[in-house]
Amino acid sequence: MAGKPQKKRYGIERRRFLQYLASVSAIPTLATQVSGYVEKAPVFSQNPFTLGVASGDPEHDGVVLWTRLSESPLVGEVTLSNAIQVKWEVAHDEAFSSIAAKGSAVAVPQLGHSVHVEVKGLEPDRWYFFRFHVGDEISPIGRTKTTPARHVMPERMRFAFTSCQHYESGYFNGYPHMAAEDLDLVIHLGDYIYEYAGVDNRVRKHLGKEIESLANYRQRYAQYRLDESLKEAHRLFPWLVTWDDHEFDNNYADLVSEEEGISPEAFLARRMNAYQAYYEFMPLRRRAFPQGPHMKLYRQVRYGRLANFYVLDTRQYRTDQPNGDGQKPKTGKALDANGTMLGATQEHWLMSGLTRSTTTWNVLAQQVMMADLNRGQPTEPRYSMDQWPGYEVSRRRLLKFFHERNVPNPVVLTGDIHVNWVNDLMLESDRADSPIVGTEFVGSSMTSGGNGGNSIAEYERAAGQNEFVKWYNSNRGYVSCDLTPGNWTSHFRVTPFVDKPNSPLVKKASFVVEAGRPGAERA
Repeated sequence: MAGKPQKKRYGIERRRFLQYLASVSAIPTLATQVSGYVEKAPVFSQNPFTLGVASGDPEHDGVVLWTRLSESPLVGEVTLSNAIQVKWEVAHDEAFSSIAAKGSAVAVPQLGHSVHVEVKGLEPDRWYFFRFHVGDEISPIGRTKTTPARHVMPERMRFAFTSCQHYESGYFNGYPHMAAEDLDLVIHLGDYIYEYAGVDNRVRKHLGKEIESLANYRQRYAQYRLDESLKEAHRLFPWLVTWDDHEFDNNYADLVSEEEGISPEAFLARRMNAYQAYYEFMPLRRRAFPQGPHMKLYRQVRYGRLANFYVLDTRQYRTDQPNGDGQKPKTGKALDANGTMLGATQEHWLMSGLTRSTTTWNVLAQQVMMADLNRGQPTEPRYSMDQWPGYEVSRRRLLKFFHERNVPNPVVLTGDIHVNWVNDLMLESDRADSPIVGTEFVGSSMTSGGNGGNSIAEYERAAGQNEFVKWYNSNRGYVSCDLTPGNWTSHFRVTPFVDKPNSPLVKKASFVVEAGRPGAERA
């Protein structure tokens, strides 16, 4: 991420601030709390399911089903005026001859007619098919899967993760290949959209200027979700999602904008819009529903006794990037004991979960690099102030916790940087004899940065001088992970080009982690 100018914090008198928070929090807490007229047999001028269907946050007995009704999704503004009844079905078979569950939900205009159905009562560890009905219209058929029962040790689990899919930078060529894999789950680690204004002479072009209003954010999500390859990947697999910065604004930190001169009112109003649009377009449970400009996204998803997935939010609760952001020496505010990446509440939740975990693999699905990567010279080290080394006390506290509490097999999944890395996480990276306490797999981008594949001097130097780095690569693509009780294997899949459709897929490298032995080895 690019550096930014030093930001000015604004004071705001207490009464005015409380009045503002009261106004922005006046959103319905649940779409099911609807009174008044609900259309049960609407007639549409066009297909209302143009954005497809999706599922997410699977559990052993259920999953979230998602769709969003819109005849003209690129308009941004809500074009359907009334609340609408939507019926849903879950079946054991694609022909829907054996119905496992069914019901109805209400799509309300306040939430852009998005639908989030939390299905319960399903059987563990099995595939299901689902669809929606509204009026005479029927949605595409989606496919989803529940997780194994909590007491069961599965023989195997397979998932893929990716991040950073800048629409203007290219086509989402990794998703058709991902859709062809035998996966149980897809994880997206953030930068699902980019907020920037449309720019001419790129592979594709964003609609409109830099997005700020709720209608702007809705239009941008719709533009991305109308991409057929992304839509199909959502249709075929349950997803776990978390955001990074571009779902709102580049390099923001908690309540601090990257831009100088932004008032707290404007910042929070825009964040409220961004968070609501994110909720509307993602298969998330109601407990994630945003409260004004706040949204609790961190959560845990368990896959039997094989894996615990801790989905983290490293944007909303962090302190401001130290030392003016950018690549800086690890001095001053980077060593501040009060600096935090997760915030106290989320950090305590994570540590509590890791302490009580009984699974073989404990997976942190998060955004920015945790390894202590010196990107400067050996004699003049520099580190990204936007990544975990910029929050060194917080970073070391978590790694020390891994070590002292004997957390079983911590694996960190990372996005953000548009480059693949395989890192051994060392308790103290400046000591050659320091114990390895975990493993980090960093995914490249789906498109951000263009075709990639070129040598990057800064990263070549970093890969050579940081002994904990096992591998790095600058192609676009995604990572497929194959888990068993004994081993974790990560396959780094790359698409050689994104500036046109239909790229082939190349397996660039594979790395294995042996259960009980932190650190990765080339397969």
